[in-house]
Amino acid sequence: MKKIGLITSLLLYFAVFACKSQTKQNESVEITGNPFIKHLYTADPSAHVWADGRLYVYASHDIAPPHGCDLMDQYHVFSTDDMVHWVDHGEILRSSQVPWGRPEGGFMWAPDCAYRNGTYYFYFPHPSESRWNNSWKIGVATSKYPAKDFTVVGYIEGMESRIDPCVFVDDDGQVYIYQGGGGVCLGGKLKDNMVELDGKLQQMEGLEDFHEAAWLHKRNGIYYLSYSDNHDEKRNDGVKGDNRMRYAVSDSPLGPWKSMGIYMEPTDSYTNHGSIVEYKGQWYAFYHNSSLSRKNGEFNDWLRSICVDKLYYNPDGSIQIVEQTGDR
Repeated sequence: MKKIGLITSLLLYFAVFACKSQTKQNESVEITGNPFIKHLYTADPSAHVWADGRLYVYASHDIAPPHGCDLMDQYHVFSTDDMVHWVDHGEILRSSQVPWGRPEGGFMWAPDCAYRNGTYYFYFPHPSESRWNNSWKIGVATSKYPAKDFTVVGYIEGMESRIDPCVFVDDDGQVYIYQGGGGVCLGGKLKDNMVELDGKLQQMEGLEDFHEAAWLHKRNGIYYLSYSDNHDEKRNDGVKGDNRMRYAVSDSPLGPWKSMGIYMEPTDSYTNHGSIVEYKGQWYAFYHNSSLSRKNGEFNDWLRSICVDKLYYNPDGSIQIVEQTGDR
């Protein structure tokens, strides 16, 4: 009886401990400044507002100690209903769960997510071969929930070996997909099944100094394509820092585009990758910097953290320069 009682007690202890651990991971944490996620390094925030009224952010993960972008893995999802209290829903996908993926893993770069007909579609770039640079595919994982139970269903055939997927569902239900990198931005339509191209991708015309990180949003009937440029402070042009965030506008989701300039100056990170979304009547610009790793005494461009600040439009529809804020 004593032996059985001891085993039962231990089982109960571990069950309670596991429950507390899960609760701690998913509890709401008040954030009073940037970066708004401080317990792990995150980058490439893709922000969406779903039907449950919450704002969700899908982010890549910089693994410490840093090894460039090679070891990026383990996508996380965060959500809020007030832009102050954030929930970490935990990891939703890692390279070892990609059947067709690179044998050595890693290289899980900037993702995106879309919703259609009761299913959430998570899009992610990942190489399929050890020689990663020329074997990128845009993978797709699906779930009935916005922040758990994602399963890889394959990849989108016919896309180039490029990164940074962005998926946009227009008001009429037509779905568009974009990808880029290396100075080239491509866009086209997706079929209703969300996993097949509807025709060929075409190059987006009219973008100024495109580098990567395409993102599309729509406001007052105008399409905005935002992205990271190629700025490098080594150019000695008097601008301190590297990648800036630019945008262009069009009356069509596939352009041609009219360049509108910069909406965010460089951060303290060599890279930047952003998304723009409206939530409860306010527009927000999401991005990443390296301020947390600097604060922790381990500053490195590949230990990044996601941030958010308010974004404002001028009466003519142009975007004002975003004021980057820190801890408050």
